[in-house]
Amino acid sequence: MPLLINGERVDLAQPTGDMIRAYPHLEEKAKLLRSQPAQIVEPKGLLYVQQREFAVTTPEDGSVSILGSDDATTCHIVVLRHTGSGATCLTHCDGSDTEAEVSLIMSSVKAFSDSIGYGRLEVHLVGGFNDDRQLSQKLTNQLLRAFDLQTDDVHLVTFCVTELNDREEKDIHFPIIYGVAVNVKTAEIFPATFPEKGPDENLRSAHILTGATLTNIYDAKMEQLHIGPYFWRPFPHVDFWLEQDDKEILQNLSTSPLAEPPHFVSHIRSTLTFLKEHPFPSRSLFPDRKPRIYKKNVEGLWEQVCSDKI
Repeated sequence: MPLLINGERVDLAQPTGDMIRAYPHLEEKAKLLRSQPAQIVEPKGLLYVQQREFAVTTPEDGSVSILGSDDATTCHIVVLRHTGSGATCLTHCDGSDTEAEVSLIMSSVKAFSDSIGYGRLEVHLVGGFNDDRQLSQKLTNQLLRAFDLQTDDVHLVTFCVTELNDREEKDIHFPIIYGVAVNVKTAEIFPATFPEKGPDENLRSAHILTGATLTNIYDAKMEQLHIGPYFWRPFPHVDFWLEQDDKEILQNLSTSPLAEPPHFVSHIRSTLTFLKEHPFPSRSLFPDRKPRIYKKNVEGLWEQVCSDKI
């Protein structure tokens, strides 16, 4: 059986507004989540997940205790957890291939949980808002349908998306929550911001901008972060985009220009500059075709390890 709320199968033929009215506890939980101020999560013990990335780990992980992601406007952040094993996955979905992405995160959590004879799969959805192009609503529907297609029962526990994550200011809509974190030890989910989004923030962003598919970045058994190897072709018109003013970049490279966080344009410029500097990553970044591997050091911060030491 597929997507359940309070043990009942969700009727996906109805609009999400009707679903919310049918299960008022979902709206109450969303209100509670929205009312919490965003916590600043420091790098120690954190694994930051960018758009089109996912990571899964368990409470036994000695290196990572927090999974988190932010800067979601029309995107949704998905947390999938098995209550028996505690295996927890966090991903940042943008609607690029939702059905395949949900299958991928389901199998990643089940890999840690299939031998456990008790517990259930719970999903938490956060993000989106009432955007003009209704991209958030479309992604919400895609995610609900994708989880409903699974052969395993999946229990929808948190639903703070689109209309339940929307605020209006001077006739302009914004998300209330842009980012969340999950504590893999306690299962607590909370609004969050992240001063550090690394390692290899520009490299990972370049991978996304050049059309990456959803990528698993973490080996929980080895407690290692694996970045790459990534390959792309020279980014088209990169000089043209770098010459544009902030307004043009915002209008053309964002799904929701009016709702982006203040650092959006500087982040895009930094990524474009990186793509200009590395038109052929197979030569400049991954000549040996091996990933960049990081482990947490004694201070709880990521530190690159040489592949020949592994």
